[in-house]
Amino acid sequence: FKVIASQTGEFTRAKGKEVMEAFLKANPKIDVLYAHNDDMGLGAIEAIEAAGKKPGVDIKIITVDAVKDGMTALAGGKINFIVECSPLLGPQLMDLAKKVLKGETVPTRVLTEETTFTPEQAKAVLPERKY
Repeated sequence: FKVIASQTGEFTRAKGKEVMEAFLKANPKIDVLYAHNDDMGLGAIEAIEAAGKKPGVDIKIITVDAVKDGMTALAGGKINFIVECSPLLGPQLMDLAKKVLKGETVPTRVLTEETTFTPEQAKAVLPERKY
């Protein structure tokens, strides 16, 4: 793939839609869209559909977050792949911060549990998705 355009969608659906509309006007032959959060990707999907194209089919879409709306779009075939960025990491961070404040030793590196999702995986986890 060749990157032909890059611009922030300011992490909102509205701006994601606006940016994608401009991209499609400048170059209607876009094959892949990468959005650094689900909301920008969902906004881009609106622009793609308004342009008469099928998101996930005519334009492959990869996003980051895995929030419920993004996972629903993934399960429905409008997004092709999502990289999770879990908001549930807060408690783990706070536990570490408390240990630091108490002068306790903490690991130099802490691994978090995040994953990636395909449409099939999204369908399986959506019923119990927390966010």
